Amino acid sequence: MRKAMRIAESIAPAVLWVDELEKSLAGIGSSGISDSGVTARVFGTFLTWLQEKTAPVFVVATANRIDSLPPELLRKGRFDEIFFIDLPTAIERAQIFAIHLQRFGRNPDHFDVEELARRAEHFSGAEIEQVVVSGLYAAFADGVELEQRHLLAALGETMPLAVTMREDIARLREWARTRTRPASTPEPVPPGRIGAV
Repeated sequence: MRKAMRIAESIAPAVLWVDELEKSLAGIGSSGISDSGVTARVFGTFLTWLQEKTAPVFVVATANRIDSLPPELLRKGRFDEIFFIDLPTAIERAQIFAIHLQRFGRNPDHFDVEELARRAEHFSGAEIEQVVVSGLYAAFADGVELEQRHLLAALGETMPLAVTMREDIARLREWARTRTRPASTPEPVPPGRIGAV
């Protein structure tokens, strides 16, 4: 941990990205029993560095289960803001489709990404990426170039996690509503329609 912090400071100004922070701190509560306190000491070192660093290192972290993070980590001065990244809006879903189509060497202009975005309601960015991958496999199996129909079929065969885990997503959204800042502007809810998944 100390070596990683020294490296980050040596290349400053820099952005240090810590992905799935809660996994790196797993077991912190039982650290004195399970690992003679090593995890607790590493965590303490990280907290102190976040608080006292003078090098221009901007720290960003992601967490899937923010409720499992110790409260002392989340206070101002360590992480100054907590953003909630909800499922992408229709505009964002269309952009995600375009990004992944282009990434796989396909021209997004040859596809109706707005229709795909409408059909991909409740899909995460990762699920949209996998729809494109599945569509490419299906097109390869058919011996043709990727077409809209392959992507629509892949969408129809995919059950998004937001539907499978509907109750968990609803609880997380409710928790985030009063405790975090939204990372993007939510979509307006059409009249007569319930906005929650």
